[in-house]
Amino acid sequence: MLTLAQLAEELGAELRGDGATEISGLGTLRGATAQQLTFLANPRYRAYLEQTAAAAVLCTADQAEDCPVAALVVADPYQAFARISHHFDTTPAPLREVHPRAVIAADAVIEDNVSIGPNAVIGAGVRLKAGAVVMANAVIGDGSEVGEQARIYPNVTIYHGVIIGPRTIIHAGSVIGSDGFGFAFNEGRWNKVAQVGGVRIGADVDIGANVTIDRGAIEDTVIGNGVILDDQVHLAHNVVVGDHTAMAGKVGVSGSTRIGSYCMIGGAVGIAGHLEIGDRVVVLGMTLVSRSLTEPGTYGSALPADRQDRWRRNTARFRHLDELYRRVRKLEQDAGRG
Repeated sequence: MLTLAQLAEELGAELRGDGATEISGLGTLRGATAQQLTFLANPRYRAYLEQTAAAAVLCTADQAEDCPVAALVVADPYQAFARISHHFDTTPAPLREVHPRAVIAADAVIEDNVSIGPNAVIGAGVRLKAGAVVMANAVIGDGSEVGEQARIYPNVTIYHGVIIGPRTIIHAGSVIGSDGFGFAFNEGRWNKVAQVGGVRIGADVDIGANVTIDRGAIEDTVIGNGVILDDQVHLAHNVVVGDHTAMAGKVGVSGSTRIGSYCMIGGAVGIAGHLEIGDRVVVLGMTLVSRSLTEPGTYGSALPADRQDRWRRNTARFRHLDELYRRVRKLEQDAGRG
């Protein structure tokens, strides 16, 4: 366990309370117990601060005035919480061994301190760099490379010719490097186009569960450094994602679209193909992006939830929008002639 004094020193925080108090875990403002640390970052939850039973709260100086327990005063409580959270991580440490039931090609290169789980398959010419972890039933296709300290969770499938950067995490069920949606229609049938590119993923990328990233049709699909992809994101062939962009669950990006750095794409956003999304673009959840967004800013198109009766009326009126526009336009023209 860690004491509040130790946590305050690590964070450079101002400690208001007993530094000898021991912290055994993390909790929420509403649910934390007397040995747990919590935080207040969202103003919506400030009402719960005065009733918290936590051992201590990470908060700002103005919030600390209303805190009934010990406080660690910091400029950014959520960033501080993110740093401290790793002390209480329950993820089991890898065993740093090659399981006897792993299947490893004779010419694969396995560097020091690599962990390979049972029934994992390591293809021909694969390179697993120092400290990499490949868990049970994962498949690493021929000629692929997994960087230092990367972690591949169970049942991940990485096709041939994929490059995974250092410290990247890929969660269970994800598929990296499957064929892109490339077909040519002729004489009543679809003819498959061979997808000859690969996938290159940078350093410190976090890829959620059941994510699919297609290989490039000709050139590679490219994911920059520090990118975050939530569960069930799909990136089509030849998509490029810039450094430190984050995408929430079920985002779909069509082929050859280029997304800049430091973008935030909300859940279930659909982005059409061959578009350019500039740096620092924010797209709200459920938005359909059908044109390039080259200027930084926030964009959205989905209608927010409303009462059913009002939603029905507005939907009915929307069907007459073009007719209304034409009537108003004609009135303006007639007034101009008058």
